[in-house]
Amino acid sequence: MDLCDLSPSYVRSIAPYQPGKPISELAREMGLDEAGIVKLASNENPRGIGPRTRAAIEAALGEIARYPDGNGFELKQALAKRYGVDMGAIVLGNGSNDVLELMALAFLGPGRAAVFSQHCFAVYPLATQARGARSIVVPAKDYGHDLGAMAKAIDDETYVVWIANPNNPTGTFARGEVVEAFLRKVPERVLVVLDEAYNEYLAPDLRADSVKWLRRHPNLVITRTFSKAYGLAGLRVGYALANPSVADVMNRVRQPFNVNSLALVAAAAALDDMEFVARSYAENLRGMKQLEEGARGLRLEFIPSYGNFITIRVGKAGEVYKRLLRRGVIVRPVGGGYGLPEHVRVTVGTAEENDKFLRSLAASLKE
Repeated sequence: MDLCDLSPSYVRSIAPYQPGKPISELAREMGLDEAGIVKLASNENPRGIGPRTRAAIEAALGEIARYPDGNGFELKQALAKRYGVDMGAIVLGNGSNDVLELMALAFLGPGRAAVFSQHCFAVYPLATQARGARSIVVPAKDYGHDLGAMAKAIDDETYVVWIANPNNPTGTFARGEVVEAFLRKVPERVLVVLDEAYNEYLAPDLRADSVKWLRRHPNLVITRTFSKAYGLAGLRVGYALANPSVADVMNRVRQPFNVNSLALVAAAAALDDMEFVARSYAENLRGMKQLEEGARGLRLEFIPSYGNFITIRVGKAGEVYKRLLRRGVIVRPVGGGYGLPEHVRVTVGTAEENDKFLRSLAASLKE
């Protein structure tokens, strides 16, 4: 007897999530020097963390033998003050991925369905399938969400709609008025998860005050993360802002101590360091321009991006990805579940990292 058969069929059929290849793994595989490897695969902040955040982490090390605050009081208090919401409207997670999983755990299951777009973040279909729920996949429009079609796709079994804005891996963006118009079309019994992991990389005039929508749309759940602009990907901390009744259910299925002590203090400090975030935004703009100009110079199509990454059409993406690995450059092929077999997603790195990628890409395309 294969013990795997004891799990539900919908779990057995899941294709595991494939994260970006670590630098250390590539160094072992290719016999390369780690110091010379450039990783542009996971949309991390090339600036690292700010001095305030580093100081907060160092100050917290003395208490590392004790369990963290299971309620995350200080971080919740900081978030509540920043966004003008009640602390009961906040759910903390081990990265925003954890918060997305909590949504699925709390509100999806057999006999229920979730709506999401083609080319969406891979966690949406995985979290939906892992709960035995049905996936309703709506064809993309210009690589992004067709919100009108998504509204029409909602049926009697739909309990959750997943939306990433900006979207990963395509970088596409729906303006605030378009998203709120969509929210007005969605039945109140259907929860809309608005994943804003890349919100800090939007131009100021594009940053809609989505938190204010929570008062008008109690079925809205906003998720954000400290893994991108704030530079805390390695500590894994994200959060949701939701109607208190929704947050209460999510917190019931949340694991105790799901956010570690260092992550809690680091996030609270990072939230207050808006100068660091502003510099990260500015450097990302420069890096994005560098990659766009480089792609044009190589006569390659790319999807205009509003995040800290760009998705470029390179042809045989799997082969180009392998050639780049041999040159010590890690990017992310987005075939498979993303449905973009000719594209690679490239994180905006430092000027030097971007330059090495573009030189390596040019050489790889000539092979």
